[in-house]
Amino acid sequence: MSVRIQLQHPHSSFTNLDEIQGQVFLSLVSQETITAITVKLEGESRTRLAGTIGGLGTYDSHRRDPAQLEVHKLLYKVLTVFPTPDVMRIPFNNDCINNLSLLASLSPMRMDLAPGAHVKKSLPPTLSGLPGEAEIQYYVKATVQRPAFYKENFRAHANFMFLPIEPPRPPANRRESYARVQHQFAPVVDSMDKPGLFRRSSTSNPSASVNPPSVSVEGRLPDPAIITCNEAVPLRMLVTKLNHTTATLYMQMISVELLAFTSIRAHQIRKNEVSSWTIISKSNMQMPLNEGMDSGNANSKILEVDSKLWKQMPLPNTVSPTFHTCNVSRTYALHIKLGLSWGAGNKVNPELTVQVLRMPVRVYSGIAPSQALLAAMSNRISQSAAQGVPPSIPPRPPAPNGSSPSYPQPTLAQTTDHIEPAPGDIPSDAPPSYEDAIADNMGPIDGPRREYRQSESMGEKGGGRLFQDSGT
Repeated sequence: MSVRIQLQHPHSSFTNLDEIQGQVFLSLVSQETITAITVKLEGESRTRLAGTIGGLGTYDSHRRDPAQLEVHKLLYKVLTVFPTPDVMRIPFNNDCINNLSLLASLSPMRMDLAPGAHVKKSLPPTLSGLPGEAEIQYYVKATVQRPAFYKENFRAHANFMFLPIEPPRPPANRRESYARVQHQFAPVVDSMDKPGLFRRSSTSNPSASVNPPSVSVEGRLPDPAIITCNEAVPLRMLVTKLNHTTATLYMQMISVELLAFTSIRAHQIRKNEVSSWTIISKSNMQMPLNEGMDSGNANSKILEVDSKLWKQMPLPNTVSPTFHTCNVSRTYALHIKLGLSWGAGNKVNPELTVQVLRMPVRVYSGIAPSQALLAAMSNRISQSAAQGVPPSIPPRPPAPNGSSPSYPQPTLAQTTDHIEPAPGDIPSDAPPSYEDAIADNMGPIDGPRREYRQSESMGEKGGGRLFQDSGT
């Protein structure tokens, strides 16, 4: 006998509230007695680190202590499809707290987790690209049960990609978050070469009589800084002349990268991995920045870099949304480099400055919640407020020493701030989180989906898969 699962894939990936439908095929060579066919919908987050604990719980790969494996059963639903078929739906939040008994006897490498090691959050996306260290996987597993105790049950599993619904977005506003650096160009010294036997006398450098520019380079994003999977980055790049000068600024190079900071935990060992995606990278441009807008200051002029350079470059479909689950979390930042030079007349000076900006961002999946779901959330919050009960807040894991938990954040090269909003633009409350209780009467999301892929070869480091099988 052999068993095979064929899932119906109306989209390239599944999301919250989707119904998992498919067929289980049995290939028999002789007559068999079957008592039941069960189907399990499972999601797991697995991390494995082999090293030693350095200062402040850091990861030291030079010492190879026994590997520690941490597994969280994020999703576990069981359904009997024979003799009575039914359907399963993907919930909003993880449920590993109620699935601890499932991991008790799976492997001797697993260790008991300390209290507070679990967080109740939205289900994270499928994640790979860190082979041998961290993976998040979702799958459907079918078990064909036979009555005789000496006959083995037959199993099959089928993986699927999961991309969660994005959180409710705040209302549109005119605020912008920004990162800014300043630079003062050096003056040009006019050194005329004397004529010689094989050379002519050089002419005077027109930049010598021009005041060198002092510039401010800004990167701006909507506030809050949210970018969307499979969409272009809503970035604005501004270069401001801070002094009065007739010099011309030239953009020589531009580079925009999306940095991913993945925090991995396997019990007491922690490790941070950094990966990147290049959105745009251009050099040897020598593009003059002439068109500007009024800055309100007679001595300064704002020059905006043409956003067409990156507006045609959507995020790759391998970028996962920002997430935080029990043993893996991921945050993002934009890493921007802008190379500038200046000149006068038709002569460009050799001085080149590369200004670097780093802007923390949140990546959303682009799968918007339905209006019915948003209305249900609003009604639930209103009912809680009327009864004097505050909305539920997911529990946070305590730090080992009992203090408030802290999570690794990308180090900023400069201060990130935002434009002061108008009073009417300030939201009254933070956006609420989804709760599974309001999803009982909700249908699947009927809207545009995003292309999402995860490759096993994304990571640079070698290592075996953590999901050699799909458990027992």
